[in-house]
Amino acid sequence: MLTAIVAACPGQTEKMGDIELKLKNKAEELAQKYMIIDTHMDVPYRLKKKMEDISERTAGGDFDYPRARKGGLDVAFMAVYVPAEYEGTGKAYSFADETIDMVEGFARTWPEKFVMAGLVADVKKQFGHGSISLAMGIENGSCLEGNLTNLKHFHDRGISYVTLAHSKANHICDSSFDPERKWNGLSPFGVKVVSEMNRLGMIVDVSHVSDDTFYQIIEHSKAPVVATHSSCRHFVPGYERNMSDEMIKLLAEKGGVIQMNFGSMFIDRKVNQQAAELKKSLNEYIEAHNLEGQEKADYTEKFKREHPLRRVHVSDVASHIEHVIELVGIDYVGLGSDFDGVGDNLPVGLEDASCYPNLIYELLKKGRSEEDIKKICSDNFLRVWAQVERIARELQSKQ
Repeated sequence: MLTAIVAACPGQTEKMGDIELKLKNKAEELAQKYMIIDTHMDVPYRLKKKMEDISERTAGGDFDYPRARKGGLDVAFMAVYVPAEYEGTGKAYSFADETIDMVEGFARTWPEKFVMAGLVADVKKQFGHGSISLAMGIENGSCLEGNLTNLKHFHDRGISYVTLAHSKANHICDSSFDPERKWNGLSPFGVKVVSEMNRLGMIVDVSHVSDDTFYQIIEHSKAPVVATHSSCRHFVPGYERNMSDEMIKLLAEKGGVIQMNFGSMFIDRKVNQQAAELKKSLNEYIEAHNLEGQEKADYTEKFKREHPLRRVHVSDVASHIEHVIELVGIDYVGLGSDFDGVGDNLPVGLEDASCYPNLIYELLKKGRSEEDIKKICSDNFLRVWAQVERIARELQSKQ
């Protein structure tokens, strides 16, 4: 059998037989043929720390226009991330607004490469014209600051989803990362937030929330909900940040979708354990030496550089997708990479936004059809997004 050397993502080559080469070429073709939506990228927060020209190939990070186009990415959800420590400070609202200004600035500065999108109709209209649609989701509802009027403000500014919490409990709900269970799920205000998001046509994002919060969201939401960047707890037992099989089944029953996180610590139990141990060591050193501010940031960066996490392979991410398909069917899974949010913890073969064809290739190898690929890449999420918009119109018409 003839073999060929095919370039993959940065620094990779793969030796392939004829069948594998055909699948690789097919994956490249499908990545360009069908819309690819990635529902969570931390590009804005990355650029707040170190600004780069993302219209060109950047030295750092996981996302820029050339790599995204090479990978076939069409719709990139920019995370309007609000750090957990902003809760209750009165600064969260303005921090989110400034981040939205930044994202809008991408489209103003490079209008031929980036265009803003807030609705399903926007991304469908923009598809196929060479630009990347920039949609937005708020990560951490601290920026609502206890006022539903602020939710309407962010909706009007183009925010399509809200991740209700991040690493700490806030005034809306509990976080999966926070041992303190302030509300044992949603707060009374959080219940109102879910209802108002349904009315406005904003997607409720269940990534990061505690299990109790998830079940209460499922109970209260009139629209399907989404996990914009989570993976399967089946492969990482006990990791609450991922979704259990029971939760995935309920999510699907509600009509929602789980968008797969690519980070290795989300994908593999051993990597997750290694990450937990390193985090413990890091925090103990910071506390023992009373590190704060820039000194703390510098040491954290040095520590992570000197203690790299083991990385999984792109095929392991495909296995998570397959698990969801086996559990609830093809209609309830998509892509939410967490690019620029998981550091150097990305899988071999999924190092940046040029690498979606590698994941498609792994799915084709597992027997996924062209229609399956289309659903995973965009159709499943578009269905949910459109349903959220439709339910909002119905709710508004009854007022």
